[in-house]
Amino acid sequence: MDLRLRAVRGLRRRTVAAVAAVLLVLAGAGTWTAVASDDAPAVHRADRLMDMGGGVRIDTSYFTSGSGGRRPAVLLAHGFGGSKKDVEGQAEQLARDGYAVLTWSARGFGRSTGKIGLNDPKGEVADVSKLIDWLAKRPDVQLDKPGDPRVGMAGGSYGGAISLLAAGYDHRVDAIAPAITYWNLADALFPNGVFKKLWAGVFMNSGGGCGRFTTELCRMYDRVAESGMPDAQARALLEERSPFAVGKDIKVPTLLVQGQSDSLFPLGQADAAARAIRANGAPVDVDWIAGGHDGGDLETSRVQARVTAWFDRYLKDETGVDTGPAFRITRTGGFNSTDGTILLRGASGDLYPGLESGRRTVSLSGRQQRFANPAGANPPAVSALPGLGGQGGLSQLSSLGIGASLDFPGQYAHFDSQPVRGDLWITGSPTVTVHVTSTSDDAVLFGKVYDVGPGSVQPVLPSQLVAPVRVTGAKAGKDVTLTLPAIDHEVQKGHRLRLVLASTDLGYASPAAPATYTVALKGALEVPTAPGVTAAAAPLPSWVWWFPPAGALIALALLLTGRRRRTATAPDPALASVPLQITDLSKRYAGAADRYAVRDLTFRVEKGQVLGLLGPNGAGKTTTLRMLMGLIKPDAGEIRVFGHAIRPGAPVLSRVGAFVEGAGFLPHLSGRENLELYWQATGRPPEDAHLDEALEIAGLGDALARAVRTYSQGMRQRLAIAQAMLGLPDLLILDEPTNGLDPPQIREMRTVMIRYAAAGRTVIVSSHLLAEVEQSCTHLVVMDRGRLIQAGPVDEIVGSGDTLLVGLAADVPDPLVEKVAALPGVASAVRTEGGLLVRLASPAAPGRHTEPTAPAEPMTPVGVSGAAVATDVPAGPMVTGDVSAGPDSPAGVSVVALAPAVSPQEPIASGTVSDEPAVSEGSDEPVVSAVPAGGTGGSAAAARLLVELVRLDVPVASLGPHRRLEDAFLTLIGGSA
Repeated sequence: MDLRLRAVRGLRRRTVAAVAAVLLVLAGAGTWTAVASDDAPAVHRADRLMDMGGGVRIDTSYFTSGSGGRRPAVLLAHGFGGSKKDVEGQAEQLARDGYAVLTWSARGFGRSTGKIGLNDPKGEVADVSKLIDWLAKRPDVQLDKPGDPRVGMAGGSYGGAISLLAAGYDHRVDAIAPAITYWNLADALFPNGVFKKLWAGVFMNSGGGCGRFTTELCRMYDRVAESGMPDAQARALLEERSPFAVGKDIKVPTLLVQGQSDSLFPLGQADAAARAIRANGAPVDVDWIAGGHDGGDLETSRVQARVTAWFDRYLKDETGVDTGPAFRITRTGGFNSTDGTILLRGASGDLYPGLESGRRTVSLSGRQQRFANPAGANPPAVSALPGLGGQGGLSQLSSLGIGASLDFPGQYAHFDSQPVRGDLWITGSPTVTVHVTSTSDDAVLFGKVYDVGPGSVQPVLPSQLVAPVRVTGAKAGKDVTLTLPAIDHEVQKGHRLRLVLASTDLGYASPAAPATYTVALKGALEVPTAPGVTAAAAPLPSWVWWFPPAGALIALALLLTGRRRRTATAPDPALASVPLQITDLSKRYAGAADRYAVRDLTFRVEKGQVLGLLGPNGAGKTTTLRMLMGLIKPDAGEIRVFGHAIRPGAPVLSRVGAFVEGAGFLPHLSGRENLELYWQATGRPPEDAHLDEALEIAGLGDALARAVRTYSQGMRQRLAIAQAMLGLPDLLILDEPTNGLDPPQIREMRTVMIRYAAAGRTVIVSSHLLAEVEQSCTHLVVMDRGRLIQAGPVDEIVGSGDTLLVGLAADVPDPLVEKVAALPGVASAVRTEGGLLVRLASPAAPGRHTEPTAPAEPMTPVGVSGAAVATDVPAGPMVTGDVSAGPDSPAGVSVVALAPAVSPQEPIASGTVSDEPAVSEGSDEPVVSAVPAGGTGGSAAAARLLVELVRLDVPVASLGPHRRLEDAFLTLIGGSA
């Protein structure tokens, strides 16, 4: 994982910033770029390398939008391991909002030179002052006085710290918005005298290794990492690079955004910053977001809006701007049942409560306990996983009530409370006093508080946070008051709190020498509740007031127009038994008069068919399915299901089941309970659900009784299809049903579809897996650019390709392959496993110039033996002939002739390709089995090709169409086989 600020990085608008023009400005002014979107004004960017002295050059970008007038400026800093590009999107948006924005890559990152100094006041902080000097000379930047621009700073992690430091060192900074950052880097990396080894290692690795840092930092890291203990010199070095060092000088409006899922810079860092800056008399707001360096939701759009409002208020002096509450927390509210995303909701307070307000006493019980610090501190307990925040982290699981921690028996003590009698919301840092004795002089303990639910449920460690503490003089015994990690966590009624003191943790350095610790309680657990923080009730939306009269008007309109609508959509009795008939269906793109997503589409699906809907991206498949399900209206044509025209809310849609992209399930309910709840929501009688039949087809077995959160992806897919099958709809629509499945699961899904259609029902499948479609579907509809390319049985479409597989009895040299590719009527010839793939040229292919050719001469067999071969016959089906090698042909090569056209009563040779070469009766030589590539014309072309191959001395063993759906599909849409 990198340590770049995800909140700032993610705030860039995905759809904004298309490059519109590039202007080169000479005389050292840099490169100017105009960036625009469809609806937003253009943003101009100037890139420059600025000389900071001492051979250090800093890569910068300057963003403005609009013309004329002075405006406030904003300096945007990037996170550790990143560069100025990470904040480019936010810079463009702030420029559109009326700011002049300067971004830069810090020393040692991006294109900037110099050594990484971890925000050294003489290095990175001094660079910021020079950037402010440059802004003061800009004619488009607002000035408070000569040399003093109106400027704010924002950034996250490493960039958040430089924002705080710059405000302390340079009093020209007017407002700041640092996010998920540190106040005291020594406390962050050496909390209570314990080395946070994994995060420190991530720092060094993200910076490119020790050699990229200043010499004093590299030596400090090597020294502490080797000993496992921070020394006074190391603390002093990091403290002088921390905002803590200039805390008394930070006197500007500050918006502190800190992450709850953050074992690197926990909430206590923002708390220390808030208390210090507020003591200076400056306005301070605090916002605890759901995510952090350990992963989780970083609420990018909300944070983006709040930072902009903060600068509007304190840089533009817009006093009417709402900058948000003094304190806000984001809380997790479970899953969204429709898309599986995590729901977030906010709570706020008019005052920042700190980490100790509203304390409640929770009694703990437990005898004095002894446990071991194992030799080498191994195996370690597991709480957070530093470096894996980009994958979601364990803290995100804990916020959902899922336990994901590990403590080894014999390596910890624990003390439990009684079940709580009512819901308890902990907001802040719990504290507890214990007595510690050790067989060694020092002891290192890791304190944490678990939420323990009833039964055998895995205990939950809120935000996966622990509080390390080094206890010196522990051999004589010592009372220690532990300040546990700051959290925001609800303990439900009936749950217990469990205090755990462990001897090891994966993220930290513990003493390598074995020791035995003894711990006893000396007091109760004190938990803060922040009573001033409340979750505000959402105001009634405006539709509550206008919906009733609007509904009455709509109902009246429906009554007045109902008869006309029923007349216009009368069922067609002739199609009453046809599952689907689409006729001349068209749908234009929004706002386009002549651009179609679907155009003049017509096809029919019968009972018992499994129809594959194929086409490249943009072919119109999804648009067709959405019209079929009544989600959007076509511009022309009609769709009839069992004779009834489809429109939104059409009653016949009750005979249609659909699974499109994915289904949302409640994770804590079983599979069966989810399906029962879904069916209840339809309002139809329970007996109509045919639940047992749908479940039998889906084949979930005993898994139905388990919670859905334990399901594999394949089981979730099958449960989603079972949901679509409820009521046993006559027409089942499945959009990419095999997404995310492994091969065995795909095979199971294929069985489900075939089994469902076997009862006389109909299945429509949209999929990109051509091989799977070929095995599971009976019929195909191929679309491209909104039009129907071909429809029919799979076998017919596969056989309509123009690619032939030439089996070879021996390898051939490249020059001979090139000669085959140059033959008349051949588009290409390439090697493949076991032979050559020869693609025949289409005589009417658009854009291809074809010279007129004389009628094909009749084939003259060479050295005929066995069956007689006609030499001057009209083109008919291709049959196998036993043709022995003549004096001018390669030995052992069998060729094929064209049989006379036959009447319908006469048998026609089968057009199949066997895996083994055919052998003529009474001969050991292989016989070439050639099959038409596309009607009689294809037969003639294949026959002529065979003659030419024999003439070129190609050792042909077999010849036939390359029967793969992929090749037929690519041929139909104009692709390459």
